[in-house]
Amino acid sequence: MEKPTATPRPKAEATSSNSSKTVANNVSAKRASTVTGFFQNVGVSHINSLPDYCNNKHFYSNIIRHALKPDQVLRGRLTCILTVTPALGNFYGSLHGGSLAAICEMVSIACARTVVAEDKDIFLGDMSISYLSGAPINADVLIDCSVVRGGRNLTVVAMEFKVKKTGQLAYTARAIFYNMPIAKI
Repeated sequence: MEKPTATPRPKAEATSSNSSKTVANNVSAKRASTVTGFFQNVGVSHINSLPDYCNNKHFYSNIIRHALKPDQVLRGRLTCILTVTPALGNFYGSLHGGSLAAICEMVSIACARTVVAEDKDIFLGDMSISYLSGAPINADVLIDCSVVRGGRNLTVVAMEFKVKKTGQLAYTARAIFYNMPIAKI
C-alpha cells in the first residue's frame, strides 16, 4: 500500500487591488465568478452589509421571537406556531437550516423549563435535527415539543415540526439538556 503524500497548499493572491476577494492560483476566473455570483444572488456581498441596528447581542434572537407564537403550555409539553418569514428563509424559498436549529434550541429550552426546577441551571449538551422536507416561506408551522425523559441530572426533549396547511411532517429534533444546581457563593 502506498503512503499518501501531502499536497502543497495553494498560494492565494488578491484578484485586484481594490477588491477584498482572495482567490487561489489554481482556481479559474470562471469558477471564482460563479461562486461570487452565487453569494450575490443569495444576498451576500460587501455592498449590503448589515445596518448598525443589527449589530447587537440579541438581534438574531429577536428575529426568531417575532416569528414564534406560543399556543399551549403544559407541564412537559409545549406547542407553538412558527411563521416562516423571509428573514428565516434560504435561497430555495424554505426555512433555513440554521434558523431551524436556533428555533429548536429556543423552543426546547422553554419546554425543558416546564419540568426543571428554577434552582437548577440547564445547558444544551446535544441536539439532533432531521430535515425531512422544507417548510415554505410565509407558511405556518406547528411545533409540538414534549419532554420524553426528565430526571435529576438530564432532560430529553423531542420536537416535531408540521406544516399547518398540509399537516406534512417537515422536521424532527431531539435535544438533551444537563441539569446543574446553581452555585450559591
